[in-house]
Amino acid sequence: MGVQGLMGLVEECGMFLIELRVRDTKLVIDGSSLYHCLCFDSATDFRRGGDYGPFVTVVSEFFSSLRRCQVAPFVVLDGGRGPGDRKLAALRERAADRLRTAHSLSRGGTGRLVPLLVREAFVQALRWLGVPFVQCFAEADREIAGLANHWGCPVLSLDTDFCVFDLSGGYYPLSHFQWRSVCADDEPRGCYVPARLFSVERFCEHFGALNKSLLPLFAVMSGNDYLGLGALEVFFSRLRRGCAAGRRPRHARLRGLLGWLSQFAEPAQALDRVLEHLKAHQREEVRELLCVSMEDYIPSSANLEEFFQGGRYECEASRITEVPQWMLDALAKCELAPFISNVLILRSTFLQVQVEHMQRPSAHSTALPIRQVIYRLLLKASQSTKAASLSKQSSKPPVVCEFVRLQDTLKKTFVQAPSLPTGFCDDHFPLDKLMEVPMSCRQMLLLETLGVKMSFLEPIPHHLQLPAAVTCYWIRYSEPPVKFHQLKALLLMIVSGELHRITNDPDSIVLRAEDDSIAYSEFLKWKEEKLQREDFDLDAAHSFCQWQCCLQMGLYLNQLLCSPLSEPDLSRLYSGTLVHRLCQKLKSTPPVENLFSLSPKMTRLYQLLLNTVES
Repeated sequence: MGVQGLMGLVEECGMFLIELRVRDTKLVIDGSSLYHCLCFDSATDFRRGGDYGPFVTVVSEFFSSLRRCQVAPFVVLDGGRGPGDRKLAALRERAADRLRTAHSLSRGGTGRLVPLLVREAFVQALRWLGVPFVQCFAEADREIAGLANHWGCPVLSLDTDFCVFDLSGGYYPLSHFQWRSVCADDEPRGCYVPARLFSVERFCEHFGALNKSLLPLFAVMSGNDYLGLGALEVFFSRLRRGCAAGRRPRHARLRGLLGWLSQFAEPAQALDRVLEHLKAHQREEVRELLCVSMEDYIPSSANLEEFFQGGRYECEASRITEVPQWMLDALAKCELAPFISNVLILRSTFLQVQVEHMQRPSAHSTALPIRQVIYRLLLKASQSTKAASLSKQSSKPPVVCEFVRLQDTLKKTFVQAPSLPTGFCDDHFPLDKLMEVPMSCRQMLLLETLGVKMSFLEPIPHHLQLPAAVTCYWIRYSEPPVKFHQLKALLLMIVSGELHRITNDPDSIVLRAEDDSIAYSEFLKWKEEKLQREDFDLDAAHSFCQWQCCLQMGLYLNQLLCSPLSEPDLSRLYSGTLVHRLCQKLKSTPPVENLFSLSPKMTRLYQLLLNTVES
């Protein structure tokens, strides 16, 4: 993210970072940077689909550290790709990198991969912790900068774009924010987080008293997520001739550009000189590209303070779309995922690859029927508008472009959304009034999509009904078929999360029996036992990846239908490490199925889930 190679340059020259004590302040946090950082901080295994419990624990510890230091956090998350879709090329490259990492991990190699549902687990944790947060309509950087400047407080992120923004309160790189090392001071002001603040003044002074206003031009010429470098290679080839030898190439390029820019008083002068190096027919196009890209470093005028005070959020990008107001409100509150806005506005989405069997179809293939229902709900309105003016095309269903794995490459495929399930009419689910549709109708559409009747789910606890329905769907659509010991491992994992909830949650309304506590203690002892041999079962991994894909789309459809079923707590629902271990044990030691026999309540729950899925 951000300017390629800039953080390496900043850290190479330590003088650009000032040591400070962070306390008694508001702090605007780049949510996307934070959950990536905390995910990698909490994970020990990147092959088995994620452990959301330990991740949420680390999230809780992070915000606990801020509370100790009287730091008031405000988390701002990226939304969708935006109407212009200007980052498409960068996103495709990033998705291809992720695929290469997943492929390496599937073959026993190294790498780090964010689990599929980590963003949803992060948002759930923020709600539970009471941390204020907002999801922007598109890229969040400009809104983050605007809010921080409005309050005069610092920004916390890993994105080097914040080295370029003119921030009145400064920028703390997350990699230099020592939240695990909170210090208690003798002063009355109390605890603080040791951190290092990027000093734009020192940075500009070091490079020939560079004018700060030239930093956006430096960023876009260096190559960020919006602009490639191809058109400027002639300029850089000439610039390299004057660069000193002996430095790493990427830093030499950055240093050379900064030194060259320092001779100009303002961006317009420098831009004119850059264009002189290009062919005449390229100049106006490149000028427009650079100028538009530099505007990305102007803090937004969107008033996020209004959202944090009264729940209202408006931005320029959302005004030029036809997204219904109820959806804009739900997107801002993270009640709808960016996946929804990308499909609605761009008819396009990236399906995130996991550590799966690369010779089989993508794990997301299993969830295709669920996605098709989502696509139909979102796009039938625009389709009917087009049909009125183009009667010849009235019979054509809407189409969505999916970027998805095909073996070990990223491919673009087109998916039709032909109709809602049998018995459901488009007219009964108008997108602009979807929340006014009777809850019973919305619930019926969700359950029909998943192939489950409510009568089967009623005995199951409310917060586990959606996972149970998704599991029924997974059994029906998974290819190759789910093996029985894989199903049992998954259900035992779900039961372990429920046992953890009733024995550890002080707010639990369920009475904790002594046998539950004993069963949980025995379960913890079992978890601590070392396996003689811990193999990685790629077939099982692929199957559990399919389940997570089904759960993800089940969650998104449930959200779009305004939550006719309760949303499960992901931190207690899925543990990749645990489900793989259970799967391995069940193959060799079937009595593991009786792991919770000391708790009659958990034994009944396991049998209930198993019977529901089998039926």
